[in-house]
Amino acid sequence: MIPIPVVVCVLGGWSVIYLADTLLRSSSSLKASYEDWLMSYGLSISPFHMRWQTALFNRLFYSWGRWKPRFLYLWFSIGMVFGIVAMFGSVVLLGKTLIQTLTLMITEAPAVQNDRMLQVVVPGVNLPISQLTYFFTAILISGVIHEVGHGVAAIREQVRFNGFGIFIFIVYPGAFVDLFTTHLQLISPVQQLRIFCAGVWHNFVLGVASLIVLFLLPAILFPFYYTGVGALVTEVTEDSPANGPRGLFVGDLVTHLQDCSVRGVEDWNSCLGEISQKTQIGYCINAAILQQLSFPARVYRRLDGTVECCSNSSLTDVCFSYSNNLDSHLYTCLPARKAIEASQVCRTNMDCQKDFVPSLCVTPSLENQTRLIRVKHPPHVDMLFVGHPMHLQYTVSLSSFVPRHNFLSIDLPVVIETMCKYLISLSGALAVINAVPCFALDGQWILNSFLEATLASLIVEKQNRELVGFLILLAGSALLAANVALGLWMVTAR
Repeated sequence: MIPIPVVVCVLGGWSVIYLADTLLRSSSSLKASYEDWLMSYGLSISPFHMRWQTALFNRLFYSWGRWKPRFLYLWFSIGMVFGIVAMFGSVVLLGKTLIQTLTLMITEAPAVQNDRMLQVVVPGVNLPISQLTYFFTAILISGVIHEVGHGVAAIREQVRFNGFGIFIFIVYPGAFVDLFTTHLQLISPVQQLRIFCAGVWHNFVLGVASLIVLFLLPAILFPFYYTGVGALVTEVTEDSPANGPRGLFVGDLVTHLQDCSVRGVEDWNSCLGEISQKTQIGYCINAAILQQLSFPARVYRRLDGTVECCSNSSLTDVCFSYSNNLDSHLYTCLPARKAIEASQVCRTNMDCQKDFVPSLCVTPSLENQTRLIRVKHPPHVDMLFVGHPMHLQYTVSLSSFVPRHNFLSIDLPVVIETMCKYLISLSGALAVINAVPCFALDGQWILNSFLEATLASLIVEKQNRELVGFLILLAGSALLAANVALGLWMVTAR
């Protein structure tokens, strides 16, 4: 469900804005001056919608639209082809997403949800509050680039440009351009296609550019940050199991998880995934030391069938299982740090037979999904983590970029990296959604112009062509509405 505080804040904020607008408009003494003020600043307010329009950037748009006409003609012609392909591709993608959502609803298989390319995003539900700045900034940037494409293409095709604006709908920001409709209707369908396809084309280009920046980020930041030496801790949440005197701290460099080498964040995630999927790894302990450290304890089985042999109140002791030549199922309670610190990892006793020193492979006897993980972050003492590996992954934030100088921020690469990822996903999603042949989206105008350009000779009557377009738009709108409705239900109601 959507968090109640989020709903209260959104509804309360819009209620105050709309109430103030209504009172000022109904006031006989303030109405005229208030409406003049709104008009002078290009503001308009309606329920859950506020927009601002200006002509300040018109000269800039006209300079862009008249720059290198031949290049812009080629640029927007490529965009036209991409937009037409995207229109058909978006229908296929939405159809596939709808089938996956229905399959997930029927089977309740979590794996299917992870495979869906398009998912409805609701702030505060499946989008962390800490990521809202990235989310809304990426939406605004994607929207501005989208509308810049429309505006420049329109000027290139000799359509009058009236202005540019920004709006907020509920909580989502966006942008728009105001074009002279009569000019749009007078140009050819192909010219219209160049204008209508320019938005999704620019969103695609923005996504590709962000992907290139993300890929080249280590090279771009090389003079200031180096990579490949470990994962740098940038944040540890207060409720994290890694938070403590012998845990992880901001600025620590993690180099190993068990025997898995960590050279960056990707290695950190893959190592934790591997640890959670495989059985608990063991540690080599000298037989004499094992006898010295172990102490008698009562052995009993947990509800999941695993064995416990230490006191429940102990925070330092862990139950270990091992085998010797006489018995294959022995258990002993050991002080975890003394037992495994600086020990070699193992799977069987054969892995410990080195230097002719009798050693045994002891394995922590923990609950099925729980793991004991030794985290190396030199020069500090190894952190010993006992719990589900995913808890460590979700509560510790890391970066692959290590500053070369102390005055450099450890957060800057993370900010750039995260913003690039949001631009890739949100700009790509905006391109897909706007390309759908649906009422009130770019896809509606792309479809109408495409039908006029291709079917004029086959379907002579304009009314018949409009009927074909209307039926396609009706189907596309239903497809998009079904995806949004079911997606919202999956996110908020389940």
